[in-house]
Amino acid sequence: MNQRIIKVARGLEKADLVLKNGIILNVFTEEFLPGDVAIVDNMIAGIGEYEGEREIDCSGKYIVPGFVDSHVHIESSMVTPLEFTKYIVRKGTTSIVADPHEIVNVCGKKGMDYILDATENVPNNVIIMVPSSVPATDRETNGAGKFLAADIAPYLQHPRVRGLGEMMRFVDVLACHEETLEKLADFSDNIIDGHAPGLTGKDVQAYRAAGVVNDHECATAGEGLEKLRAGFYILVREGSGAKNLEQLMKGFLEAGVPLDRCLFCSDDRHLEDIEIEGHMDLCIRKAIKVGVPVEKAYKIASYNGAQFYGIKKTGAVAAGYRADMVILEDVKEVQIATVIKEGNIVDEKWLSSFEHSLKDESLLQTVMIDNIETEHISCCRKEENDLLELVPHQLLTLHKKETVPGENGIFVPNEEYSKLVVAERHGKTGEIGVCPMKGYGIKNGAVASTVSHDSHNIIAAGDNDEDLVCAINRLREIQGGYVIASGGKVIADMPLPLAGLISMEKGEAVQEQIGRMVETAREMGVSKEADPFITLSFLALTVIPEIRLTEKGLFDVKEMKLI
Repeated sequence: MNQRIIKVARGLEKADLVLKNGIILNVFTEEFLPGDVAIVDNMIAGIGEYEGEREIDCSGKYIVPGFVDSHVHIESSMVTPLEFTKYIVRKGTTSIVADPHEIVNVCGKKGMDYILDATENVPNNVIIMVPSSVPATDRETNGAGKFLAADIAPYLQHPRVRGLGEMMRFVDVLACHEETLEKLADFSDNIIDGHAPGLTGKDVQAYRAAGVVNDHECATAGEGLEKLRAGFYILVREGSGAKNLEQLMKGFLEAGVPLDRCLFCSDDRHLEDIEIEGHMDLCIRKAIKVGVPVEKAYKIASYNGAQFYGIKKTGAVAAGYRADMVILEDVKEVQIATVIKEGNIVDEKWLSSFEHSLKDESLLQTVMIDNIETEHISCCRKEENDLLELVPHQLLTLHKKETVPGENGIFVPNEEYSKLVVAERHGKTGEIGVCPMKGYGIKNGAVASTVSHDSHNIIAAGDNDEDLVCAINRLREIQGGYVIASGGKVIADMPLPLAGLISMEKGEAVQEQIGRMVETAREMGVSKEADPFITLSFLALTVIPEIRLTEKGLFDVKEMKLI
């Protein structure tokens, strides 16, 4: 024990840093109280009246705990863990719980080891959940093959691993699938994250009885309430593709249920959206606007997540806690003046002291696909075709049967009916799935990406075969990323060479490029009710209803079978 922190707490010595005259959130009593915050090294020594070697006047300002993102896939930001944490710490997020199943699906143990190594020295507290569902189903082809219980178990010894990542194989849980139950048994004394969109009735009870303790896939208040009542914690999500916070929080408030088992998370969020709209600060702002008491909104965003995931000595502005805090100009609008991480003022000088390293260069060569020709992506036109329809602002899709445009027995896409393509890119099968899609809206071009949850095969959408082929083949050349093609040529691309998921560039450069590409996609007609890239990236994920496209063809999620 540092004797000096005790002496400072007693007022016998000056603190290293004191935040003077602030209005401090007490998460234990859910009230704002005036006072000073005394900091010694990276810890809070005391709250009250103190003197420091350095002092920051916080008169009229609010001091709250650093925010916690309780479920995030770093890879979805498309930057390295260092660049991602630099971005979010500026927005007040000082702790995250990361599930690296994206890179593990592509690279297996190499991907898992990379994430653990790359999050060791970053400006954030990073807790890791070991991926549970690699691949998400046995009906798709990933790069890693199966990540079995024997592969997962050794990671339990790592000090920053808290448990098993989102159990997307909820169908296997309910069916008592042996491989899945073995993982649940191995992690029975740890946290087991959930992923069960649309689950209801006795299946909810069975999923909870199996040891799964939370869920971040609730799209409606009714679903959230049922799972709360079954004993789940609800991770209220506000991402780039799925925006569930407003509906869930309104429903919980109307039902009058306690919010102590709610946590905030982003799941998947682009840097551009973080920069413009925010991260966990956005969740707080939205929650307050729908009626969540201010003190409760901040507690959900900090203490609740820290307590649930055992992020030691975080989540409160109190003696004995880490000096992870956010100083606010405006508490209701979450207007941030200063962020303090472990006693350090977050600024460019401090952030520049961190460095990223890549130890395994093989992670930069993961796109293994032959040249694609237009005949490879032909799709038969029937009297009625099964097709996928997007649901606005959701990851859910609808399974429709409709007459689609075409000629000579071949589907020809147009502005209403896009062509969706998934091509295996790990050098294993070379299979390609094709189907009609409604709700995307692209005109005179195509978008293609190697970011395609969770197996991360190539996924592309367009209104003509020439541009689709052009965009897909460009991905092989740049070893993964985003591509937009029009008029038979590439008009924009962003390489993501690390596992086909992550850029090696600075976050600002990636954010700027994504912003330009999103704008280009919008100009080409992509619906404002869908994110041009994030929405696309989920259309092959065979654990979100109702229908998905894999490299093997259309997949009915409700029936769990190929159509």
